Amino acid sequence: MLRRLFVVISSVTIGLMAGLVLTGRMRTAEVTSAAAGPESQATAQARSAPAAAAPAALPDLTGIAQRAISSVTNISSTQVVRTPLTNDPFFRYFFREDDLYRERRQQSLGSGVVVSADGYVLTNNHVVGSAGADVRVGFSDKREVRAKVIGTDPLTDLAVLKLDATSLPVLGWGDSSKLRVAEWVLAIGNPFQLNQTVTLGIVSATNRRLEGRVADYEDFIQTDAAINPGNSGGALINARGELVGINTAIYSESGGYQGIGFAVPSNLARHVMDDIIKYGGVRRGTIRGIQLQPMSPQIANELGAPDARGVLVLGIVRSSDAYTAGLRQYDVIVAFNGTTIEDASQFIRLLADAEIGSTATLTIVRDGRQRTVQLKIEQAAGARTRV
Repeated sequence: MLRRLFVVISSVTIGLMAGLVLTGRMRTAEVTSAAAGPESQATAQARSAPAAAAPAALPDLTGIAQRAISSVTNISSTQVVRTPLTNDPFFRYFFREDDLYRERRQQSLGSGVVVSADGYVLTNNHVVGSAGADVRVGFSDKREVRAKVIGTDPLTDLAVLKLDATSLPVLGWGDSSKLRVAEWVLAIGNPFQLNQTVTLGIVSATNRRLEGRVADYEDFIQTDAAINPGNSGGALINARGELVGINTAIYSESGGYQGIGFAVPSNLARHVMDDIIKYGGVRRGTIRGIQLQPMSPQIANELGAPDARGVLVLGIVRSSDAYTAGLRQYDVIVAFNGTTIEDASQFIRLLADAEIGSTATLTIVRDGRQRTVQLKIEQAAGARTRV
């Protein structure tokens, strides 16, 4: 009896001890697996992950820059400015009119770009100055040629010059509409009279507007390539050596480089140049008899417009073709020939670039509902046409 009880107790004890050993081993295995799992997974991922791509090397731009330099010119413009000595009527009574003015010579310096082998050069209007200025163009080989001002366009701050020369080095046109943000560009010009200076940067933004601070018609390329006083009228080129912009302005609190420069897109510059050469001025489209105003969230809410995009027809002449076509005061123009209007500046640009005599389809919002109006595009006043 005692022996049987001893055997039972011994069996139970041995069973319990075996259970503890097995349980301990199982727990040890679980902990080890849990700790080793991430390590093994990380190791597996590290082994299976592709090698990190090496940073893209900057393209060799030396040859492109060297070719472009010969096409970028130095421009000096000298003009005689008359300033009154006094406005006192007492002196005006006793002296001749000519004796009351002082004449002084004023010079402006900038850059230009040769765009045709037979002597056409693009630059900024503010570089050329007023009509009658003596404009001279200097090349990298130290030649200097007197230029004739073919025409200017203050709205885009562009000017076209003509040289009596042939076989000039030409900078080919690029398509500015294909520019992308962060694309490499070179700015070439003559900052601070340091001829043929090349700076490197990227396209910071496109279709930039400055609310009339530089020109009335604004559609700028923004770049962080260093642009300084004297760069005006110079070339902005892409990595293929194509002209994609005419450097025009800088944003600066000190008057020097701060990484924010602006260039007129090449597509716009080419259109302006072609019109000036062909017509003597830039032909722009307009719709007569309407007064426009930028939209705001408050105006949109009051008129039932979906948002503040578009442009408001603030006033309209009842005898105008626009009124006859169905346009009304307080209509919100939200699209032009299918293109959504973001703001008033964009609408003015689309309207100005429209073909003279064509019919434009305006999508408008009136009383919260959309409708379309078709209007004929007329030529805006101001463009001089040769006879």
